[in-house]
Amino acid sequence: MRKIHFSLFLVLLSFPSQQILAWGKIGHRVVAQVAYDNLTPRARRHIDKVLGPHGIVYYSNWADEIKSDTIYPQSYDWHFQDFDAGLSDSVLIATLTDYPKVGGNLFRAMDSLVALLRQDPSNVDALRFVIHLMGDRFCPMHTAHLDDLGGNRVYLEWFSQPYNLHRVWDDGLIEATRYSYSEYAEYLENHLADQKKVISRMSEADLLRHNYALTNEIYDYYHAWDGNCWHFAYHFTPKMEWQLYASGIRLAMLLNEIYG
Repeated sequence: MRKIHFSLFLVLLSFPSQQILAWGKIGHRVVAQVAYDNLTPRARRHIDKVLGPHGIVYYSNWADEIKSDTIYPQSYDWHFQDFDAGLSDSVLIATLTDYPKVGGNLFRAMDSLVALLRQDPSNVDALRFVIHLMGDRFCPMHTAHLDDLGGNRVYLEWFSQPYNLHRVWDDGLIEATRYSYSEYAEYLENHLADQKKVISRMSEADLLRHNYALTNEIYDYYHAWDGNCWHFAYHFTPKMEWQLYASGIRLAMLLNEIYG
């Protein structure tokens, strides 16, 4: 297995771990499929050469699968960047470049990995990480509250099963649709096609503000929630679908820039 050069990641700090699997396996495959469908022919050829045909989908969960491996032990904290509630707009946006010292390393890791991939587009592991972490970046519970570990300590009952708020967004909402990843990707691309230009034109700051606002909405809804899972799903599924689609479109934009 080809390893990312460790020297470029010595600046990445280690913080206490939390259990995180944003979007679950189906969700990450949806993001990857949407991205694959929106690659330029040139970018698709190059990426297929690096990862194999449809490798962008097949390896979309690789970064979760190796988190506990000794290959990249520091990567555990690359999957999230938690925030406290009530941050000002300026403080929130500053985190994109002035990385927080606590609460994860998602933004720092993405910037470093993208820089590495621009230098060497054939770096297999860097590409696999970027594919996965772009999905994490658009999961609202990966920009959630540090004190409850991104909703992992917010316990609830989800259709009579013990869950936590983070896991509801990992896979609860997605699994409730009963779509396969390919069916869901096709549905999103048809249903949200009119959002492609909107998403493409949003700045990184716009996207972070949008994600943070959704995170706060989730917490507010939970605190007033009567426990009706159908109501929760009805309210948040369209918002979750926009996040999945936006993640795929932005991943395609980035990969088209690097490989296209």
